[in-house]
Amino acid sequence: MKRTLGRSGIEVSALGMGCWAIGGPYAGGDNQYGWGRVDDAESTRAVRRALELGVTFFDTASSYGAGHSEVVLGRALGADRDRVVIATKWGFTFDERTREALGTDSSVAYLRSCLDGSLRRLGTDHVDLYQLHLGDLPVAEALDLVAPLEDLVTAGKIRAYGWSTDDPERAAAFAAAGPHCAAVQHDMSVLADRPAMIELCERAGLASINRGPLAMGLLSGKYADGRTVARDDVRSQSYDWMTYFRDGAGAPEWLARVEALREVFATGGRTPTQGALAWLWARSGATVPIPGFRTVAQVEQNAGALAQGPLRPDEFAAVEGLLADLRVASVA
Repeated sequence: MKRTLGRSGIEVSALGMGCWAIGGPYAGGDNQYGWGRVDDAESTRAVRRALELGVTFFDTASSYGAGHSEVVLGRALGADRDRVVIATKWGFTFDERTREALGTDSSVAYLRSCLDGSLRRLGTDHVDLYQLHLGDLPVAEALDLVAPLEDLVTAGKIRAYGWSTDDPERAAAFAAAGPHCAAVQHDMSVLADRPAMIELCERAGLASINRGPLAMGLLSGKYADGRTVARDDVRSQSYDWMTYFRDGAGAPEWLARVEALREVFATGGRTPTQGALAWLWARSGATVPIPGFRTVAQVEQNAGALAQGPLRPDEFAAVEGLLADLRVASVA
C-alpha cells in the first residue's frame, strides 16, 4: 500500500514508523517526555526490519531523546537513506549532551540551526518533510516561517514542510501560505476521530499524518490486565492531554472500548493494532498513521496491517456503531 504526502507528490508506504520512543529518556525538571529506557541495538534491528517489510516513511523530531532518535535512525538507515522518506520537526530546544529539555524557540534562526543539527545527526544532506513542532504557536508567528521554509526548499535542504498541530484553523492558514506545505501531523485514532482535520486535508491536498494512531499503545490491548508503565515513561505523567492513561495504567473507561473493538477486528483476522490502523486507512485516503515502536516484534505487528489493507465497509460500519457516542461528541 502506498500513499502520497499531500501536494508534494512524495510517495510513501501507507504506514510510517514514529520514532519518538526510540529516542530514549528525555526530561525537563520533574517532567518526563520520553518513553523510558531503550535498547539502541534493538531499535536499529527494528528499523531494518521495517525496511524489509516495505515501510518507507520514518517520522522523528529533533527533540526526541534530545536528538538521540535522529542519531539512531540515521545510523540504522545507513546507505539505505535514499530508499526512504524522513520527516523530522523543530521548535523545542534541548541540551544534546545532558538530554535535558530546555524550552521552545520559534525564531527563523532556530529553524535553520535546528535543521543543520538534524541533518548532522541523521547523516543526510536533506530532510524530506520538515515540520513545525509547536502546535499552539500563534498563526502570525507561524506564517513568518513560511518564506524561510520556501527558501530551504529552493536550497534543496528540505523537500516539503508541514505543521504538527491539532488545530485545523492553524493548519489551514499555514497550508494556504506556502506552495510546499504538504502535510499536517495531528492526533488521530479509532478512539479519536478528527473530522474537521480530515476535511481540511482532503480539501487542501494535505497528507494527514496520524500521531497516536494506537492511542499511545492502549489499542494494543496489552494494558487490559492492569499493568503500568515505567516511571520515566511519558505515559506516567499527568499532562492534560494524557487521556488514555492514568497513573501509568490504562484508563478503565477506555479499556472497555478497546475490548469491544478487539472482537470486531478479530472477525476480519486482524489483531487489535492492525484493526486500528486499518480503520485509519478506511477513514480517508489522506491518512498516514505513524505508530511508535521499540522492538522488532512491534514493527512486525504494525507492518502486518499493510497486507490486509483498509477495513471493509461492513467492518468500518461495525466499528462506527460501537463508537457512535464518541462520534457525536467529536462534532458537537
